[in-house]
Amino acid sequence: MTPTNERPAVASTTGRTPLIQQKEDSIRARLHERRARLDEALARTNDPARLEALLCEIDSALERVEAGTYGVCEICKDSIEPRYLGLDPLVRFCLSHLNPEQQRAMERDLELAYKIQVGLLPKQQLRLGEWEVTHHYEPAGMVSGDYCDVITGENLQESFLLVGDASGKGVSASLLMSQMHAIFRTLIGTLPGLPDLFARANRLLTETTGSASFATLVCAAVNGTGRVRLINAGHCPPLVVRRGHVEEGESTGLPLGLFYSAEYDCRYVELEAGDFLLFYTDGLTEARNPREEQYGVERLKSLVCRSASLAPRDIIETIVRDVTSFRETSPRQDDLTIMIIRRM
Repeated sequence: MTPTNERPAVASTTGRTPLIQQKEDSIRARLHERRARLDEALARTNDPARLEALLCEIDSALERVEAGTYGVCEICKDSIEPRYLGLDPLVRFCLSHLNPEQQRAMERDLELAYKIQVGLLPKQQLRLGEWEVTHHYEPAGMVSGDYCDVITGENLQESFLLVGDASGKGVSASLLMSQMHAIFRTLIGTLPGLPDLFARANRLLTETTGSASFATLVCAAVNGTGRVRLINAGHCPPLVVRRGHVEEGESTGLPLGLFYSAEYDCRYVELEAGDFLLFYTDGLTEARNPREEQYGVERLKSLVCRSASLAPRDIIETIVRDVTSFRETSPRQDDLTIMIIRRM
């Protein structure tokens, strides 16, 4: 019951909250803009049939907006993937319910997306001065929402090692991953510090996705010394391995894309020869076996502690074998990325 001294929230005349109303107004404006452009094109074409069909689809989408069913799959009644809807505002079905022709087109697009993603990945083993960087990148499907990058260059005083995880799965997550790749490659070197870099990237991601998607990300900046700058935007806790002892790094900010005005802090870690950082995505620690048990951070820490004297590539292979054995017959449900940054 509502206390007598407390007034209930007032709903809009349409029964929608201001936030939902604002989102619907934005969708409505986009559709009307497309309709106006189609009208212009119709006036200049000698074959209007195809454009008239598109006009009917736009009118149908506008009707769904008014009815409050826009963005809902007409078959399963679940929400259509936001990134997929963003690419084509006229879609009426989620990715799981495309017809055979649409599925074949999607498969061709996925093959192309896979080739593009592979082309964006850094080399599996790199030497950056006195640092050795090794990674393992394993999509759960054709494309991945995991982000893995190494950014270095003559004009940069440091090298940047990044591992992240975009919200969602499949195509929508892979598109967000590619967007993050472009944002960080563009911004790095133009801002004075990691907190400024992450704050700007967060604003750009929020502006372009409208808080519909977000991403976690951890980044290490290394140079010619053993002092590493470390920033973690809501990602899995990185492992800091020094002289065989394993400890968890902390989170220093919220995931990117959640809130426009989010702020980020930077931490410093001192690493000596043989010490290393281990980044990973939750496809590792949240892997489950048939008994619904999670692999977990503690098991990972114990394994890394026992394997710390091995070469980075051997440590990663040991981890991949162990999580595969742990899952037993359970299929892998998420993308898996592991990166080791070791001071030689």
